[in-house]
Amino acid sequence: MNEKPSASSPESGNPPIRVLVVDDSAFMRFTITRHLSETAGIQVIGSARDGKEALQLIPELKPDVVTLDVEMPHLDGLSTLREIMAEFPVPVIMVSSLTKEGAVETIQALTYGAVDFVAKPSNKASVSAIVEELVTKIQRASRARVTRMQRRAITLPQQTASPAASNKSVRALRRGEPLVLIGSSTGGPRALNTLIPMLAADTPAAFVIVQHMPAGFTRSLAERLDSLSGLSVKEAEPGDIPEVGKVLLAPGGFHMVFDQNMQVTLNQNPTVHGVRPSVDVTMNSLVQHCPAPLLGVILTGMGSDGTTGCTLIHSRGGKILVEDESTCVVWGMPRSVMEAGVADQIVPLDLMAQAITNTIRKF
Repeated sequence: MNEKPSASSPESGNPPIRVLVVDDSAFMRFTITRHLSETAGIQVIGSARDGKEALQLIPELKPDVVTLDVEMPHLDGLSTLREIMAEFPVPVIMVSSLTKEGAVETIQALTYGAVDFVAKPSNKASVSAIVEELVTKIQRASRARVTRMQRRAITLPQQTASPAASNKSVRALRRGEPLVLIGSSTGGPRALNTLIPMLAADTPAAFVIVQHMPAGFTRSLAERLDSLSGLSVKEAEPGDIPEVGKVLLAPGGFHMVFDQNMQVTLNQNPTVHGVRPSVDVTMNSLVQHCPAPLLGVILTGMGSDGTTGCTLIHSRGGKILVEDESTCVVWGMPRSVMEAGVADQIVPLDLMAQAITNTIRKF
């Protein structure tokens, strides 16, 4: 999520990105539409006040990207998203509140197929501040690959119960057992939602995830993954150590670094590749301090974060798996690693858990 694609514009000869704005607030519809309409390469082709109206307009207007409010009357954002992904899949960017409930619903939306999200400010005066972010994400979303999803594959708000935390087995990493670092960006929450539950609870490895995401949302992502998985998934805190049966997720807005004692430390140093947390930052610290064998896994995402770290892991005898283009929402990060010549395997998402397990057995 660090590459900024060039905007379509009449001068470049590319058609504008056609956007449908969906929000129950007349103020938000007007403000987003006005700002987007002033941006070269973007054309707002319509707006809808709720999900029902959006579902009528999408097949008629055929937008390239939809911005979708999470909280709406009549048909809420999650239900609308489910219908969009089942009937006429199109890249969707969620517009979410910053509340705890908003964070939970946003993570659900990302796992149901939304490409990205922007956080709606708490006061109207700050709305214009999100527009630049929205423009960049619309440009990115227009290049994303979205696929039709069966309604039954999209579980609405209630989550599958997982074993109670006390029933999940967590133990120290033994000599020779590897540490697996998974890096992802655009499309990552949906990919993680598929991959993590497929990993067996007794897999003899420790897991770390770095997903590009701002502060306030990764705890909800960790809780969701924990609820679906036999592994214990938690948002990492200072002092945490990698353990078998546990997955540590880098908190949004912080770089996650492992010190010489293999304890988590967090910092807000400048962004790397335009993002924080950065996959490279965490991988670099593991190469320096982790005595265990390392397996790097790069999933869907835009840009090149993770390439330097994977190169270092590979140079010290570690293994690298990258997601195949056929299942990526954006084939940027995996492609960058592949082009660097350090990918040991290129694997579709549905086969990634087995590839990880097979690679762990070979260490």
